[in-house]
Amino acid sequence: MSAYWISLYRETTDEEKLAAYARLALPALESAGGRFLVRGMPEQVYEAGEATRTVLIEFDSVEAAVAAHDSPAYQAALAALDGGAVRDLRIVPGVG
Repeated sequence: MSAYWISLYRETTDEEKLAAYARLALPALESAGGRFLVRGMPEQVYEAGEATRTVLIEFDSVEAAVAAHDSPAYQAALAALDGGAVRDLRIVPGVG
């Protein structure tokens, strides 16, 4: 069953660190089987929604998404981020 990696960027504290993270994270997650579906700012928010950068990545399974997160390549990306953003990251299984 597919799984979805959802990242909401609550705050960016260092643009240079975020750029360094992005250069490493994109190839790390794609090579782990991730397919980027959404990456950017919302066009519209409703209810308690916040206008924050959102990233949605599809993986073949929860296990694949967790393995991507725990991989040495992605851990190097996290080291480059080094507090450059405050994020809410979750991995959610797909339905059906």
